[in-house]
Amino acid sequence: MIALLRLVGTVNAALWFGGTLFFTLILGPAFFSDMLTLFGWPKTGMLARYYAGAVAQMMIERYFIIQYCCGAIALAHLAVERLYTGRVLRRSTLYLVVGLFGLGLAGGLWLQPRMRQLHQTMYGLSGPVTPAQAEQARRAFGIWHGISQSANLVSLAGLVIYLWQVTRPGGAQRPGGRTKFGLE
Repeated sequence: MIALLRLVGTVNAALWFGGTLFFTLILGPAFFSDMLTLFGWPKTGMLARYYAGAVAQMMIERYFIIQYCCGAIALAHLAVERLYTGRVLRRSTLYLVVGLFGLGLAGGLWLQPRMRQLHQTMYGLSGPVTPAQAEQARRAFGIWHGISQSANLVSLAGLVIYLWQVTRPGGAQRPGGRTKFGLE
């Protein structure tokens, strides 16, 4: 059973890290280089940018589903490992997983819908929009996109640490005296 727990934890951490790495460094940038060419940029102008952004929004939704699932599995894994093995749960690992899961939730439930609305405003799909409103939405979108990319890089750094913690042998052993709630 312990081997199965280690396997589940390792596969989950690797999938979470790999998915975030792939999306942030490979898939995301492709939407605004290769995808623009596919949609006829520069002949089609802003239409190509709209379609590339719309496809990116669809992929981002799926990216956050992976974030939610992996975060939930990681939290469940920590709880089951604690209950089954009796090992002390390291606070740093718990805080790291909760923080990473929180970043994923904030990105998917708050940031991504906000960026979708700004994207629609930029291209006049949310109703009549003045050029000034479109420009304001474009600037705001750029700021939020930068924040989103920064959060992805923070997540990548945290996931490297989490993956390392999950894959290292041993871990925290049961101490002679237990701490409150089994936290170290």
